[in-house]
Amino acid sequence: MRTGRVNRVLLCLVGLLLLAVGGSVLAVGLGAPAPRRWLHSGPHDVLLSTAERTRWRDAGWWWPAVIAGLAVLVLLALWWLAAILRRRRPAEILVDTGDGEGALLRGPALEAALAEDAARQQGVADAEVLLTGRRTRPAVRAGLRLEPAADPAAALSEFTALPLTRARESAGLASLPAEVRLRAVRHRAERVS
Repeated sequence: MRTGRVNRVLLCLVGLLLLAVGGSVLAVGLGAPAPRRWLHSGPHDVLLSTAERTRWRDAGWWWPAVIAGLAVLVLLALWWLAAILRRRRPAEILVDTGDGEGALLRGPALEAALAEDAARQQGVADAEVLLTGRRTRPAVRAGLRLEPAADPAAALSEFTALPLTRARESAGLASLPAEVRLRAVRHRAERVS
């Protein structure tokens, strides 16, 4: 979830920057008065003059620095694209049916069933479940919100013994590792009289 927010913020900032720069260049090009600190004087001025383009041509560090900077930008863009496209949650799980074929179990269906089963436990107010890993070796990341009087150790052992075991067995998996986070539900202070 955190990477989704970071991606949206970065995309928004890059978009606003490009919109501001492109809009201002277009406005000056169409004849709008240039701002006071504008780099170019009018609509017929070129973006890079000959002097600006050839200023550091003779310096030995210029072209390696330009190429290194562009290479870093390309690598960062490719890393960002790979991070966005990589699926962290399996969409489906491969279930061994025993006949050499196999069946596909939808990941969100297993998540919903496991969350519903966990929420029915005694002492659990709410449960959230996410599948991670690969489709042949999934893992579970669960968040259990416990009621104020619930015993965390009992809730955890009941979750692993019942809902998690049922999910593993129904999917035909040899193992289903789980990371469980326990949180208490906030409640009002009770009045003592």
